[in-house]
Amino acid sequence: MAGVALTPLAYLAVRSFDRGVGEVGRVLLRARTLDLAVRSLALAGAVTVACVVIGVLGAWLVVRSDLVGRHVAGVLLVLPLAVPSYVAGFTWVALLPDLTGFAGAFLVLTLVSFPYVLLPVAAALRTADPAVEEVARSLGRTSAQTFFSVTLRQIRPAATAGGLLVALYALSDFGAVSLMRYEAFTLGIYTSYRATFDRTPAAILGCVLVVLAIALTVGERRARGAAAATRGPRRAVTVPLGRARVPALVGTAALVVVSLGVPVFSLGWWLAAGRSTMGDDLLTTTLNTVTVSALGAALTIVMALPVGVLAARHRGALVRGVELAGFAGHALPGITIGLALVFFGIRFAPGLYQTTPMLAFAYAVLFLPLAVGAVRTAVAHAPPVLEDVSRSLGKGRTATRLRVTVPLAAPGILAGAALVFLTCAKELPATLLLRPTGVDTLATELWTKTEVAAYAAAAPYAAVLLVVAAIPAVVLDRFLRGGDR
Repeated sequence: MAGVALTPLAYLAVRSFDRGVGEVGRVLLRARTLDLAVRSLALAGAVTVACVVIGVLGAWLVVRSDLVGRHVAGVLLVLPLAVPSYVAGFTWVALLPDLTGFAGAFLVLTLVSFPYVLLPVAAALRTADPAVEEVARSLGRTSAQTFFSVTLRQIRPAATAGGLLVALYALSDFGAVSLMRYEAFTLGIYTSYRATFDRTPAAILGCVLVVLAIALTVGERRARGAAAATRGPRRAVTVPLGRARVPALVGTAALVVVSLGVPVFSLGWWLAAGRSTMGDDLLTTTLNTVTVSALGAALTIVMALPVGVLAARHRGALVRGVELAGFAGHALPGITIGLALVFFGIRFAPGLYQTTPMLAFAYAVLFLPLAVGAVRTAVAHAPPVLEDVSRSLGKGRTATRLRVTVPLAAPGILAGAALVFLTCAKELPATLLLRPTGVDTLATELWTKTEVAAYAAAAPYAAVLLVVAAIPAVVLDRFLRGGDR
């Protein structure tokens, strides 16, 4: 299943060597290519570090502490996933026009990406065995010492997996870096397409992005370590914050304000001041968004299940290769995936070109890592002994996976599906290129109206996009809280 992610890579390889090896070497050795690589890696590294810190602390406050209103905070800290980077970028530029370049791109990408770390870390904290932490405290360690010496080791696989997603997202983002005028790989690829109409240099730059993605994935696997099944028989004890309760509440509230409040306030301002009207096609556009996003999420989960189970239960070069193939497409910008599938559709599958199945397939290529990471983490925390019991009773490997492993991992799989749905709903470049003729989504309508500075007309579509995101956000909230209700 992960091999489908290699389809765009085949396109990139064909385009890259269309003029021979000499052209590839010329593009790779240009000073601009090195500059783009350094700038992209610097942005991705800074955003990843910030998101890991915010995501780990946020997840611990929501799951383990006695933070006031932690259940509400759990929902609000997930909702930034529904804010497209181009919407967040526009709202911040409108508020602070001088916030451009590295600082602007770093702020926007951090505020929309930290939930990618928060969600898997929260899941790991929910399923971790509290007995290990209690033993540490019984040996005289303080809560802080226990957190750094025990808890962080338990959640390291989830944190590194989430950090990888953030790094890949930062590398492949186009909306924020273009609005903030920060020269990164994605903007360089777009400029190459638009300025010269020559796909070869852009394809070569896309291949460089793939190499960077593979390097990040290999590094993540080494840093992650082995994920043990640590599900405990009872929930962990809630840790009192004491004097830190007020600073924690203020910090959480500030994070919600800057990540969610600023975009919502800006949209509200344009809805009111601009006297926006809800277009007649808004309902149709919303239904289109929900339909294609749901189909994309379903296809992605189906493709991710065998890859996630394989990665969680087996080791070896073949497993690593399959997982790397699944992550490769996520590093490519949506415009590259879209153009690759346009090429494939026109040349090899004209009947599928500009159809809903082709668009759902593009979503699966782009967002397979979101589902694979969720499935892998959930399966890794499902006790393998129950699978051994099933096989000892005469059940085959496939039957055991379907009747034991998948039900145990169902909450994590559901969270992965919700994540993919959210991301599909706000995806823009591939949707613009591959959507069926006459079929618009909330993201495409929002972008079309923003391009001509019709911000008041765009506001209703952005507002409905946030409302649509509330549905999977509730699912994610239930996953975060688990048995706390």
